[in-house]
Formats: sequence, C-alpha cells, structure tokens
Amino acid sequence: MSTVDRKVDREAFERGLREAMPYTNIPTLLLLLHQFTGDDRWLAEPFQPERSRGLDDNDSGGLAPEIQRQVHEAAAEAIMGWYEGNPIAKPTLTGDELIKMMTVTEAEPIPADYASVMVDKLARYAGSASEPIEVKDGFRALIVGAGMSGVAAAIKLEQAGVPHVIVEKQDRAGGVWSSHRYPGAGVDTPGHLYSYTFAPGDWSMYFPLQEEIQGYFQRVAEESGVAERVRFGTECLSSRYDEETHTWHSTLRNPDGTEETLISNILITAVGTFTTPKRPAIPGLDTFEGPVVHTARWDSDVDLQGKRVAVIGNGASAMQLVPAIADTVGHLTVFQRSKQWAAPFEKFHKKVPEPLRFLLREVPHYEWLWRLRLSWIFDSAVYEALQKDPNWEHPERSMNAKNDRHRRFFIRYINEQLEDRPDLIPKVTPDFPPFGKRMLLDNGWYKALTRPDVTLIDEGVARIDGNRIYSSGGQEAEVDVLILATGYDVVRYLSPVELIGRDGVSIREAWDDIDSRAYLGTVVPGFPNFFMLYGPNTQLGHGGSFIFIVECQIDYVLSALRAMSENSIDVVECREDVYDKYNETIQAMHQNMIWSHPGMSTYFRNERGRIITQNPWTLADFWALTRSADLQSDYSTLEEKQKLERV
Repeated sequence: MSTVDRKVDREAFERGLREAMPYTNIPTLLLLLHQFTGDDRWLAEPFQPERSRGLDDNDSGGLAPEIQRQVHEAAAEAIMGWYEGNPIAKPTLTGDELIKMMTVTEAEPIPADYASVMVDKLARYAGSASEPIEVKDGFRALIVGAGMSGVAAAIKLEQAGVPHVIVEKQDRAGGVWSSHRYPGAGVDTPGHLYSYTFAPGDWSMYFPLQEEIQGYFQRVAEESGVAERVRFGTECLSSRYDEETHTWHSTLRNPDGTEETLISNILITAVGTFTTPKRPAIPGLDTFEGPVVHTARWDSDVDLQGKRVAVIGNGASAMQLVPAIADTVGHLTVFQRSKQWAAPFEKFHKKVPEPLRFLLREVPHYEWLWRLRLSWIFDSAVYEALQKDPNWEHPERSMNAKNDRHRRFFIRYINEQLEDRPDLIPKVTPDFPPFGKRMLLDNGWYKALTRPDVTLIDEGVARIDGNRIYSSGGQEAEVDVLILATGYDVVRYLSPVELIGRDGVSIREAWDDIDSRAYLGTVVPGFPNFFMLYGPNTQLGHGGSFIFIVECQIDYVLSALRAMSENSIDVVECREDVYDKYNETIQAMHQNMIWSHPGMSTYFRNERGRIITQNPWTLADFWALTRSADLQSDYSTLEEKQKLERV
C-alpha cells in the first residue's frame, strides 16, 4: 500500500496526526520511519530503544524526551509525505529486513525463523485472501459454532468459494464472549493483537472488556456477510460419519425445537473449550442457602449490593471479577486453593486515546508494525523462559536463569503491591515457576485483597452447611451469595457435540474420554473429512493471542481441501502413525518444558499427567507446520484404504 485512501482532507489529517504523536509507541515509529524513508539512522544510536520489561510494550523506548521529540517530528513528516503521495522507500519488507528492524527496536535477538511469519502477517494485514478452491457440485462443509474460530473459518471458506453451512446455538456471534458476561470479563491480551489479521479492531480500550469484544466479532460477522449465513439458535447435537456415502450426518436442533439431519462432505467444529463450566464436588454445595452462580453462566439478576459474597477460585475469572465487584458487595471472602502468578500491565482499563485511534485507522502501516511488535512481546518473547535447563541449580522454583529473572521481577511486584499488607505476601506468592500455570494479569487483584472488606482464605473449601462455608483448615465464612469461579472442563474437547466416526467409534471412545489428542490439534484418525479448530495442544501457554493459531489451522484445512480437489479425492483421514508420532513428539517436548513441573496442579494436564491443552511449539514452528497439508505423508486417502482392503 504506497498511496493513501484519503478519508479525511489534508488539514484534518495533519491535525489528527500531530495530536496523535504524543500517544504513539516510539519503537513502532522507528520501524515505520525506516520503512518509509529507507534511512538506517533510525535503527542506530541515539535512537536504539531499551529492551521492554515484562509484557510492557515500551511506549517511550526508554529514550530521552528530546530524542522522542525528534522521532515524533520525523515520523509526522514522513507520514504526511505518504499522505501526499510520496512513495514508501521500502513498500515490501523482506524477512531479513524485518529481523534486523525488530532486533534493534526490541533490543534483543529475534530468531531467524520468525522472519517468514512476520512477512506473512504483513501480507495478511494488507488484505491477502484465500485462493479459490474448485469443489464438485453439491459439495458443502458444515461449520459448528460462530465464535471466534467459526466466523474466521466461514470468511475463509467463502473467499475460497467453498459452499458451507454454519450453525450457532446462541442468538449472536462471539462464542464465549457472547455467553460469558460476569463483571470485569475481558481479555488479558491487547485488543489490537486479539483481532483477526484480516479485520483490525477499532478498540476503545487497550484491553477491551466483554461487551466490546463480542461487538467486534459480531461486526466482523456482519460486515463479511457471515452473519447472514449463520443459522442462529441452532444446536448441533451429534455428527456421525457415513462410510458408504463418505459424508457426515449431523443432527441439528432448530430454534423451534424440531430436529433435522444435515449432510455435509466436510465437518469443521469450532466449539471452543471454555464452554462447559466445572462445578466443584463440594459437600453441601447443592443445598447452599442462597444464590449460587458460576462465572460462565452469570445471572445478572443476582443482587450483590451490600451482600456478603464468597468467591471460590482465584484463576483468570476470579482475578477479573473480584476487583470489579469489591465496591458493590458488603464483604467479600475469597477461597484460594492454590496460588497464581499475576503480571503487571499498566494499560489495563485504560482507554485508547482518540487521536491514537485516528492514527491506527488512517495510517495502516503504523497499526501493522505495532501489531508485529505486540505479537513478539506477548506471543514469543517468553518462550525461552519455559524450557528446562538440566543444569539449573534451582529447579524447584524456576526452569532456567531467564525464568528466574521473571520470578524475581514478579516477586518484587507482589511486594510493592502488598507493601501495606505484608501478611498477605506469603499467602499469594507461588512456590512454582512463573508461567507454570496460565500467566494472569493483575487488574487490581492485589490491591483488592488489601481492602478491609475483603478476606483471603488461602485454603480450599471442604464443605458447605446452610450459608456457612468451611475451608479445609477449619476457617469459615457466613455469606449470602456464592460465586463459583472454578473454571471449565477443558480436558474433554468437543464435549458439546457427540461425534461418531468410522466403525461407530465415538470421539470420547477414541480419546478414552479425557485423553484428547490430534495431529496439529486439527485432525484425528478414524474421523475422515473432519477438522477441529482450537483442538488439543493448540493453546499458547506462553501467552499472546490465540486467534493467529486458529488462522493457521484454517490455512491447514484449506490446504487439505485444495489438495483433495486437485487430486480428485473424496476422503482424507489422518494416518495413525503420523498422529502417534506427532503426539509422542509434543509430549516429549513438554517433558522439557514448564508445564510438566511437579510443583503445581494445573488444568493443562489431565488426571493421567498428560499435557492436553498447551502448544509446545514456537509461533514460527506452528505456522510452518500448518502451511500445507501433505496427502502423501500426513493422510490416508480413500483410494489408499481401498487398496489396503483389497490386499
């Protein structure tokens, strides 16, 4: 994009540009200056930024105010030149150039294999679309779910010209962001990263809350035409593979309660994993004398005003909920079974200044380069800290020297936040390595615990009697309302749909109920022409936006469909040996990573000790693995199966 689509006149553009400069990110402006001018001086002293601390995106770059002023003035001049039609010195950045640019602005080495990912992301940001796929007459796919994954799949299938039907049991798009409405619900990833590569979000907050996130997915669904195609209020109850016709037969329950069978050549599930609430097995819970509400099934009619409220759990939902309701309730008691790490993030609950929103809308190159930086900081920078160093002298507390530095940083932060309540410090400071569980972000959690009307009981709940809750150590609290922030049944992937494959084997039988696994988190032997999005071992445990992972999975699905079309193949099925080797590989990788650390319990592992949710690959690795589906090495085709049967 070398010329600008002038949405505003010159005077208004220049005024908006000047107003935006004080709010910009200096490292991103340096990237833009190098691209727009081609001048290497913007990657040299005195303009070289300091390294980012933690998950901060380092707006000032650690540069002196006078140097920042020079960057602002030069960037404004370069952007105005672009607006007026001056060509960009480097309209297309190569992988080598991006590695050089990012290494300087991040003040740390960027791995060479990250180059291709950045080139691809910039192409996606600029509007690259899926290539057409020729399919046979009557061919169609069924997409189950219109949340983040389903909407993206429908957009990409439409671009490729693949006929499809998409069903969603809720009445609007957005998935969990439509159903999860507890106070304080929001993302712990920057909104500009928690966006499709092909659909930027004009976010009002750096870390948007539930309503705005749901609105984003709804807007994208509407503007892309997906919303018109979604059959809302329609639930997929079961899908069964028919071996004679090589099709999937899905039983749908319509909004009026009637059922129908929909036949498709391809089945794509996009049902997510944070769907089924996990209700703890606490004696007396079912007879609690008062309202009981789970964060995943929030009831806004429950009155919290001035009430004595107990929250069971201290994970991501609780950390968002507790600060959000602390001013409303009369007294709040938090039952904490285990400790959590929580990182500082200065921009939580902060609005994106209007001038900066103007810049992000009108100067796409700035937005694209900023998103590249955010991706590195949140998706990839911490990966090395998750690896086990066999020679590390403190394996009980950290994985390696870098992980130990993270630990010291987080402990300093906890001590600062609880300076006035030192009695709380040992209660909340974990004794396992940082990132061993989901890394949470502190949205006021620690400060909320210091309030006189908040009590932290650092023990699990043993039983409930009437409206009294007893901890495992004998502490008790009398409360009016009980809130369960106890998470989800994440190990049983695909639990919302009964899935039956070849030979009548269900997915639960294939997985022995809780031992979910897949090749690339996407395909499973015994389930031909079936693809799942957000499958086992796809979650980025080292942080960042999961959306790009799903886009990679969709690329893989499209590649498989294209290969089927080009080779006139009706059926593909993941080979058993490929599936087994892949899962053996990722579990071996996990044994040398943080999530196998014995010093903690985590939903990442099932009760048999297998890592179910986490993705052990770097972002660059997973991107490379999903670039194309290889029918010769990855799949058994229908023709191959027929040959084997004849033999």
